[in-house]
Amino acid sequence: MNKLQLFAEAVSGKKIVYMYRMLADAKKEAATHLAFTTENSISISRDADTTETKDGPIRTPGAVEIEITTTALLAQGDVMVDKLQKALINGDKVEVWKINLKEPGTEGNKFKAKYYQAYVTEFEETSGAEDYVECSLTFGIEGCRTDFADIQNKKECGGNRQWQRQFLRKWAANTKGKAII
Repeated sequence: MNKLQLFAEAVSGKKIVYMYRMLADAKKEAATHLAFTTENSISISRDADTTETKDGPIRTPGAVEIEITTTALLAQGDVMVDKLQKALINGDKVEVWKINLKEPGTEGNKFKAKYYQAYVTEFEETSGAEDYVECSLTFGIEGCRTDFADIQNKKECGGNRQWQRQFLRKWAANTKGKAII
């Protein structure tokens, strides 16, 4: 039996945080989280077409689709919520980091993280009479998930080498080769 299974420790939801930044602001602002986040989720799916043959069905898998959702209580004066709502309306791209605070990175004050570029595809604000104002957002991921330590992983990125090279050049220019979180 795997030793990890015998001595594993569950990860609290509070230790997985998401940070956001407008892609256009990458050179002038740091990423930030939404205040009072109550829930995040990530969904990875792949549709498939089925062709019926005389020998039985054949499935042809489609592209992988990734969605990230977040729900947060609205903080008074929260600038990021306003920016994300404007990004939806204007079709602006957003950078998203999923950070696991339970798994340290390879150097100093860094943590295991996943980086995505996305569009905000849904924004909903609810304000019940007896509750706090709640904002729910959905992000549609463009391209592939990128691990800084594994940027050249062709299989994970669906072989999109052009996107990988473009991202790697920008990442290296912005960070001088160091992690940005």
